[in-house]
Amino acid sequence: MTPETEAERRRAFRALLRNPLLQATGETAEEFTLVRRHSEWLKNWLSKFPAWSLHLDKDVARLRKIPADLLDETRPAIDRTTGTTFTRRRYAMLCFALAALERMDRQTTLGQVAQAIMQFIASDRNLQSAGLVFDVGNHDQRRDLVHAVRLLMDLGVLSKLDGDERQFQTRNDSADVLYDINRAVLAAILNVSRSASSVEAMPGAVGGSLTERAAKLTEESRSGTDEAPSHRIRSRLVRALLDDPILYFEDLSEEERIYFGEHRGYLLRQICEATGLVAEVRREGVALVDDDDFLTDVKLPEQGMDGHVSLLLVQWFAECAKPGVKAAIPLLAVEEHVQTLIQIHGGEWRKEVREAGAESRLTQDALTRLRALRLIRLTADGVVPLAAAARYAAERKDKYAVADRSYS
Repeated sequence: MTPETEAERRRAFRALLRNPLLQATGETAEEFTLVRRHSEWLKNWLSKFPAWSLHLDKDVARLRKIPADLLDETRPAIDRTTGTTFTRRRYAMLCFALAALERMDRQTTLGQVAQAIMQFIASDRNLQSAGLVFDVGNHDQRRDLVHAVRLLMDLGVLSKLDGDERQFQTRNDSADVLYDINRAVLAAILNVSRSASSVEAMPGAVGGSLTERAAKLTEESRSGTDEAPSHRIRSRLVRALLDDPILYFEDLSEEERIYFGEHRGYLLRQICEATGLVAEVRREGVALVDDDDFLTDVKLPEQGMDGHVSLLLVQWFAECAKPGVKAAIPLLAVEEHVQTLIQIHGGEWRKEVREAGAESRLTQDALTRLRALRLIRLTADGVVPLAAAARYAAERKDKYAVADRSYS
């Protein structure tokens, strides 16, 4: 294999990791061409290591990823306009919008999508008994729908032809928005092997745990494939290494720790050669670092008030933590420290931080970010700093020495 081919494969793989859905036209056309050119190698590698699949046709390339933790809620979708995260209700609106688009032709309007969702809910007693309602006359509920539609635009399912979602949100149905529907992307968007209704009908599904039901949605038929436990362990480890900021050894089962200890060099070499990521192996775990930031979605430090608060807070956590001790910091103490930070830095931040109760919101936002980065763990007793938080310890040499023995 030539260096040029190896570099192209790496670029194609990185493109899929950054954007699991690539269209053959528009901004992703060049990346789509690379993926199609190296599709055989990609499919083989993905099947062998993370057990992911790659759908490819003339219109779209879709990497069907399965997370290592099916119930990980630390990285929700984010509305690009407001920066707010998706709630369960907004995810429900997203699913209803997709169902509505499946029944429509090449074009639709925001109002038509809203009407279809109201009909779905009105005709389903189970949805009503679960407390789900949608009233297009309600501003908050219209906002949830608008956020779902914006995400569908970002994904390429919808292309806006005319109108403004903000006017629809503020003026009820007196304003509307016209869209083209990209049916090729719509057909590829779902990342499940079977429908939720079929899972509910399976023996033993009713009353099963959420993890078991989520697993049934994504599991593939494995007849004729490697069913060895080592294959399943390898898949979960590689998924975590590719998707999660840090893989902590303490989070692994005994089987997984033994397997990783025996095959660590091989697995990390395969991943790093395929992706260009750099492995940082420490006593507590492994992080794969992207020196180009191409695959980085959340940075720390990061520009803006939220990034500044998160950095100051994790520095404080690193100072509070003692090597080898995992004591929780009470949430009240964290909020008090954030209040102190507001007093010191509030003049540099947005004016709303000086409003009553702002420290609670800032604290929750920062903790959500730090938890997603695997720098902390939340417990009933408060916040537990994790090993990687030590890299943010303040500027004392002895503290850097402690960090250097773990995550530096």
